[in-house]
Amino acid sequence: MRNFLFTLLCGAAVLSITPLVGQSLSGRRAPSFSLPDSNQVQHDILDYRGKWLVMTYTTTISGNCSRCAPLAKALEPLQNAKLALLSVMISPPENANTAQRFAAENKMTSPIVFDQSQVAIAYFKATPQNARIDTPHVFIINPEGMLVQDWPDGQVGTILASKGGVAGALKALMGATK
Repeated sequence: MRNFLFTLLCGAAVLSITPLVGQSLSGRRAPSFSLPDSNQVQHDILDYRGKWLVMTYTTTISGNCSRCAPLAKALEPLQNAKLALLSVMISPPENANTAQRFAAENKMTSPIVFDQSQVAIAYFKATPQNARIDTPHVFIINPEGMLVQDWPDGQVGTILASKGGVAGALKALMGATK
């Protein structure tokens, strides 16, 4: 009986997952997390309630993310009392050394936390059929904890190259969703 219930619950969980095909990841509550930084300090999503949170999935692996450093440099000066930044790196392959080097090279003061894919799976709605986690990928979470926008890698490049850049896109989004 216990095995039957377990199988039933697992089946229900699989059926409740919606594939990504042509679908935005925004418009839902941001999945909860508590992730460590390189000093083993936990960063909980609830720490950011009441502020806008720009959460980026990024990597330092050479050649895998040509837009990660430009994005970090564009976002860093935008931090203020109403807007927080948080970078997430998948570990492994990322580690404290690669994160510290990336932070120093890009003059970052915002936290970098490490995920072993569990949080990424929730944010990207990853499934065996859709296992891709692209970097950089930006998730914008409003002060109420709702995902209001996500920018996949290709869109990040377009926004970085646009006239108003990342600052203009964030300003427009924050003004439009108050």
